[in-house]
Amino acid sequence: MIANLVGGKWSEPSGRESLPVFNPATGEVIEQVPLSGAQEVERAVEAALKAYAHWSVSAIGERAQLMFRYKALLETHAEALAAIVTRHHGKTLDEARGEVRRGIDVVDFACGAPTLLQGRTLRAVSREVDQDYYRYPVGVVAGITPFNFPVMIPLWMFPLAVMAGNTFVLKPSERTPLGAVRLAELFLEAGFPEGVLNLVHGAQETVDALLSHPGVSAVSFVGSEPVARYVYQQAARNRKRVQAAGGAKNHIFVMPDADLSLAIPAILNSAFGNAGERCLAGSVAVAIAGAGKALVERLAAETRKLRVGPGDQSGIDIGPLIRDEHRRRVLGHIERGIREGARPVVDGRDDAYLGRAGFFLGPTILDQVTAEMAAAREEIFGPVLSVADAAQLKDAIAQANRVEYGNMAAIFTDSGKSAREFRERIEAGMVGINVGVAQPFAFYPFSGWKSSFYGDLHIHGTDGVDFYTRKKVVVSRW
Repeated sequence: MIANLVGGKWSEPSGRESLPVFNPATGEVIEQVPLSGAQEVERAVEAALKAYAHWSVSAIGERAQLMFRYKALLETHAEALAAIVTRHHGKTLDEARGEVRRGIDVVDFACGAPTLLQGRTLRAVSREVDQDYYRYPVGVVAGITPFNFPVMIPLWMFPLAVMAGNTFVLKPSERTPLGAVRLAELFLEAGFPEGVLNLVHGAQETVDALLSHPGVSAVSFVGSEPVARYVYQQAARNRKRVQAAGGAKNHIFVMPDADLSLAIPAILNSAFGNAGERCLAGSVAVAIAGAGKALVERLAAETRKLRVGPGDQSGIDIGPLIRDEHRRRVLGHIERGIREGARPVVDGRDDAYLGRAGFFLGPTILDQVTAEMAAAREEIFGPVLSVADAAQLKDAIAQANRVEYGNMAAIFTDSGKSAREFRERIEAGMVGINVGVAQPFAFYPFSGWKSSFYGDLHIHGTDGVDFYTRKKVVVSRW
């Protein structure tokens, strides 16, 4: 049984139910994760509150030195962390290495806290009156993270939060908890005080206990859109600061003047990387002004070359999905798309994938998808690429903007005019121009719009600094 971390001590909740943790490439159970309840959450929050009393007033330089030490440990153990990700998530080792790298980038950003946390001052705002503002921590922060990036997304949250003087209770996904456990072990090894980071495993009961606990001041969440909306509503109802990143239906536009030698591999990586289980997946490719035939032919030819298999094997392009029930859900989306009139140019429902051990599904391309079809509107979260057509760029933009999500969109073109029109009119918070996955670097916010994000301040970057701090304004006359 995997243990919780409370106040610097590892312990298994007694008498609690558990869920299996699988290796998705084999279907084998590799661990059991406890379903912690309100009692375990209470202990974790109490430990965080106790640690907050001294951590919140600790010297920023001392915090920075600990975070530098933590970053060094993450660098040393990066390959082992990637192997853990592949083992219980299934993504390829190269993808896992990229995930770990992106997580460490946020730790690197957090190490700059002595500069990032500086306030502002203005003398003589009035005669003999000065004005200053200082940043203060918000208190105990809860982080609720998804299965698809079990190392990266926790590192989006707790390093910056604790550098700002907060203490943290992390609830990792019950499907992929092992990455968070190793992150916490290294955090303690770096020398952080007991209770600064706590780890509580569980599912909805655990989440609800965190959302309602009066000792939790802020909540960071990444997951599906329905759960993001729920977390936002419940946390806000309980007077907590909240940022909740949800789902996506990302469109990639291909203009007639696009360089297909650049666009094709970028689209395939966007659609099928991480087996499509990411909120930045390009799930709808829109061919504009007659670009469709050449696009579909080349996409199909290159997709058929992709190798599906265990992520720890060399030469594999697409690993398994996270669970068999999720695979069945993705299969249902493919079948619905075909019923609604889409043409399966590449069909991943092959016995070579479905008949083997593990939760594999081949990459699928659905052509002739229209805006009314579910395949153009609903998040599938699997290796499925829909291809649609539009007469003009403005039609493609209007089609994408009708979707409830606004996470990412991209365009491939040689025209600065088209790129600028796209940038200005598309309703998405992260935009790629000749880039298939527009993921911001750590010093910029992960900036979803519409139903892709609930809250005001986004995750990491300067938004993260603002989210994890409160401003106190001081007006003084001497």
